[in-house]
Amino acid sequence: MAMTLRLSEEDDRLLTERAAQERRSKHDIVTEAVHTFLTERQQRFDELLAQTLEEDKEILDRLAK
Repeated sequence: MAMTLRLSEEDDRLLTERAAQERRSKHDIVTEAVHTFLTERQQRFDELLAQTLEEDKEILDRLAK
């Protein structure tokens, strides 16, 4: 899917530098960054939810009655 990404001059400069350092396209770096952000955010949410459910199990059980 095509889309336009507008970056500040500073972010574009940093992205251009990183792409040159890694000898990769800016597109590849941005695509990887978006994927990592989305998957890690969901994973972190799932971990925090599981932790909260475990830590508050007693309270949640009492509320369910």
